[in-house]
Amino acid sequence: MLLQRALRASGQAAAARAQQSTPLPACPAPAPLLASQHHPALANQVVRSRRQRREVKARVAAENDAAQEGESYDVYVNQPKPLNEGEEKRIISVFVADESGMINRVAGVFARRSANIESLAVGLTVDKALFTIVVTGNPDTVVNLVKQIQKLVKVRYVEDITDSQRIEREMMIMKLRAPPGPDRTEVLQLAQIFRARVVDVSDRSLTLVVSGDPGKCMAMQKVMGKFGIIEIARTGRICLKRGEQLLEPGAGFNNPPRPLATMSVDDLGNPSPNDTKVIPHTAEAQDNDVYVVDDAETSGVWEVSNILESTYQGNSQHKDFEAHTLNIEVLDVPGVLNQVTSVFARRGYNVQSLAVGSSEREGRSRICMMVPGTQPDVDKLVRQLYKLVFVESVRDLTPEPYVSQELVLCKVKCSVAQRGELRDLAAIFRCNILDVSKNTLTFEVLGKEEKMKALSDLLEPYGILEIARTGRVAVARESQVDSKYLERMQRHRVL
Repeated sequence: MLLQRALRASGQAAAARAQQSTPLPACPAPAPLLASQHHPALANQVVRSRRQRREVKARVAAENDAAQEGESYDVYVNQPKPLNEGEEKRIISVFVADESGMINRVAGVFARRSANIESLAVGLTVDKALFTIVVTGNPDTVVNLVKQIQKLVKVRYVEDITDSQRIEREMMIMKLRAPPGPDRTEVLQLAQIFRARVVDVSDRSLTLVVSGDPGKCMAMQKVMGKFGIIEIARTGRICLKRGEQLLEPGAGFNNPPRPLATMSVDDLGNPSPNDTKVIPHTAEAQDNDVYVVDDAETSGVWEVSNILESTYQGNSQHKDFEAHTLNIEVLDVPGVLNQVTSVFARRGYNVQSLAVGSSEREGRSRICMMVPGTQPDVDKLVRQLYKLVFVESVRDLTPEPYVSQELVLCKVKCSVAQRGELRDLAAIFRCNILDVSKNTLTFEVLGKEEKMKALSDLLEPYGILEIARTGRVAVARESQVDSKYLERMQRHRVL
């Protein structure tokens, strides 16, 4: 008993001593500072890398969901935004005698004044071009743009046709996600409602082409957005005045346009052709976009008519030259078109077709160009375009199967007795008659250049008053069906 009591007492005393001598809990050592906390730039980079990782994870998750449904590509939704206060959309028509670098000069007028070009359609031939430009800005800016474009050399006329009665048309090629099943059936039904045509079919997608006023194209894009839009190629807007009035100011059916050499200063508001070489080098002239040329460069320029041919009608100067179709996606910022066209102008390339329109992605625009050249030269151009800051992607569609379309508006002389004949021609070529007046008919033609050339040849005896063209737009074929190869095989087929 005594021994147990002694052991118990010693144990209690040891516990008391241990409790008195127990040290306080040690404070945790301070964590070492990260390198990003010493350098703010590194901290921003860490934040960006984390954000990029989250975006990559979200994209991978979306691709996995699409892969489970049998799809493996992106779809986009683009909603239009309202204009800022005081801004409005204006349509400017410019007719010029074409030369190398003229597109870059016109685009430079807008770039230097930070005017945003919403859409651009350029109908080009060997010796002249018709620009239809939709620009966003306040009224004073647009008036200044028209005045500056009038001062460019080789410009025949410039007009703001926004407030005039006109016919507006644009064309859109849309590639949709439409696998076989109920979705494809609904897409085909909606295509019939919008009078769109199917130009390519694959196992996963449908490619449609539609033409009409801008509201119709926007409505179709909004309705088809629920299926998933893969790619959109859109032409710029083209316009012709209704009735017997022509685009050139003061011209009409009873007062047809005259050669520029016979016009006076009062008719054009510009110096006469004979006075072009003596533009004064004053301080006011140097501040504007005035280009002085000599007699050798102006010979034969001012005698061009205002009637644009339905095709480019140019012959390659070299047997190895081939017309390459480039699809360029750029950021929608003022001046980007001037940067892109300057790459071609500095190297002396002559653009045969140009169309600029909004892309399927918000804040992006798509430029479709047709440039003649050899394959090595075009590859160099593509590398130079990739060096531009606002260029997202460049694709040469020439080596692969693609769908290409073009839109033409044509105004023809027509008496009452000839309407039946022209209506029959319209039915044969699947044209739409957009406007009828006492002495004119206006056609809308959609297709390739060969179709345009065949129709214009047939309409020539009636008298073509005016032609407005969009540039060629193209998208790659998902079906990989090469129509050119099939055409060559059919031509060499032995029966």
